[in-house]
Amino acid sequence: MTAPNELRLLPWSGPEGKPCYLNTDDKGGYMSRLADNIEAVQLGTAAELLEHASDTLDDHDQGREDLRRLAKELTGALRDVLRVATSRGHLLAVSDSRHP
Repeated sequence: MTAPNELRLLPWSGPEGKPCYLNTDDKGGYMSRLADNIEAVQLGTAAELLEHASDTLDDHDQGREDLRRLAKELTGALRDVLRVATSRGHLLAVSDSRHP
C-alpha cells in the first residue's frame, strides 16, 4: 500500500471542505482514473473561464452583478486549479525522491 507521505490529494473536498486523499498503489485503478478525469475537466473549465473573463473585462457595459458572478466563478476555478497543482507537485516530488 502507499506510504503515508505518498497519499494523492484528490480534486474534490470532503465534508466541511476538508481535503480527500487516495491511498493506493494502482495508478490505473478506478479512483485514480476518476481523479485524473476530474482534474482534466477542472483544468479545461478554468481555461474556458479565463477566456470568458477576458471577454467580459473587455466589455465596458458589463454590470456589477455580472462581474461579481465572474469573480465567484474565477475563485472556484482558481481553487480547483491550485488543488490540482498541489497534488501534481506532490506526486512529482514523491517520484523524484524514489529515483535519486
